[in-house]
Amino acid sequence: MICRRRYRRAFLSTLVTTVLFLVIDHLPLSGFELEQRVQKHVLSNGLTVLLCERHLSPTVSLYIRYRAGAVDEGEGKTGMAHLLEHMMFKGTRTIGTRNFQKERGILEKIAATGRLLDKERRKEGNADAAKVETLTKRLAELQQAHRRWMISNEIDRLYTENGATDLNASTGQDLITYHVSLPANKIELWARIESDRMRNTVFREFFAERDVVMEERRQRSESDPGGKLYEQFVAAAFTAHPYRRPILGWPSDMRNLDMDSMAAFYRRTHAPNNTVIAAVGDLRPDAVMKLIRRYFGSIPRQPASDFVPTEEPPQRGERRVSVLFDANPELIIGYHKPPPPDFDDYVLDVIESLLSRGRTSRFYKRLIEERGLAESVDAANGLPASRYPNLFAIFATPRHPHSARELEEAIFAEIDLLKSEPVEERELTKIKNQVKANYLRGLNANEGLAGILSYYEALLGDYRYAARHADRIERITSADVHRAARKYFDAANRTVATIVKGP
Repeated sequence: MICRRRYRRAFLSTLVTTVLFLVIDHLPLSGFELEQRVQKHVLSNGLTVLLCERHLSPTVSLYIRYRAGAVDEGEGKTGMAHLLEHMMFKGTRTIGTRNFQKERGILEKIAATGRLLDKERRKEGNADAAKVETLTKRLAELQQAHRRWMISNEIDRLYTENGATDLNASTGQDLITYHVSLPANKIELWARIESDRMRNTVFREFFAERDVVMEERRQRSESDPGGKLYEQFVAAAFTAHPYRRPILGWPSDMRNLDMDSMAAFYRRTHAPNNTVIAAVGDLRPDAVMKLIRRYFGSIPRQPASDFVPTEEPPQRGERRVSVLFDANPELIIGYHKPPPPDFDDYVLDVIESLLSRGRTSRFYKRLIEERGLAESVDAANGLPASRYPNLFAIFATPRHPHSARELEEAIFAEIDLLKSEPVEERELTKIKNQVKANYLRGLNANEGLAGILSYYEALLGDYRYAARHADRIERITSADVHRAARKYFDAANRTVATIVKGP
């Protein structure tokens, strides 16, 4: 349930226009026309709601996005946002319990015992082994006793028994997201569950779930060569900004995540004035807003966060990382760049398509098909996230017997062509047409539109970015591509990470 490295902002941009072409009755993509179809409401507690009536099937897709993610965690608390996402499925004071008044006492004892155990373990070599053993045994006994009062997976059961599909959640650097699609007559059930989760989530099985996400990290980052390479690449590319930290967290932080810090993070981030809801499908806007006001309207707003992340200083020289792993070579190259809605971000979307989208792209034709240097070469604009300045990245796997270094030099040569030779108008037009065709072939379901509207409203404060994207792409000229390539694809602005076969 975590946003992985292939989750690209540029792909989201493509998805945006796909959805709008198919959903909004094939109207031209303009902010004005989109605004006519999407109703935006802001409750007195700051909750933002986007509604789009679309009677293609008797279903509704609902997204909740919180404007907080791994980037908002404090130092020493990495992994907090992702663990909280897990906790949000454990239920509330009324969901997932047989008797919360009796359950509360055991939960308090579990929290106190876990706190003491963590404190003793942090002493490492000076820890009292007997005390650790006693507390570990006591915690296990309390956890066993707690099972008598809890009902596992009740949120999932309630949704599933009422016809839900696409029930899931994700944590990224920028946002935490929960979404589900339901029969249109079950919107009140959703409002009842989600408002309760926003107000009254109970951190059941906290220490057991903490162990689960630590195992998840071992599988995704420690045991997976691609995951390890990406983690080290991002940590090298960002030396100051919180984007350098992994979403899953660093192991020493994860071991010491505590319930008190998580409760404070939950109250601050899962507040109505930090939240965007989008509902798309067979709905009546007035009726939906009546339900949302009823269930969400009384949740108190929280003080706005004054968090300002450390700004990443300009990179003044190439950085290189070698990751020893008993695996075949892999390569990641990245260049710093601005986030949306900067115009150059649109230009780099086009460059991404020109280099690596489809079998007619430059990377595919020249590095895979003609020269046989690579198994894969894939560009991605906007990593690891998009609230702050980010990276244009290239992921590549050499084809045996060619080396990562050979492939790297070939990639640099292709990039140098963009810097030295203007893209022919015919090729640029083809790329633009290809992007438009991809829009029409993309996702067109309710959940796609709900996801896109909520994403841009939460990220940029304006869902209409979706409609403007196609117009901005169309304005891009060959001179823009040439200028952006020269500006950003500079060796001094470059980070390169490579897997080197080793123990």
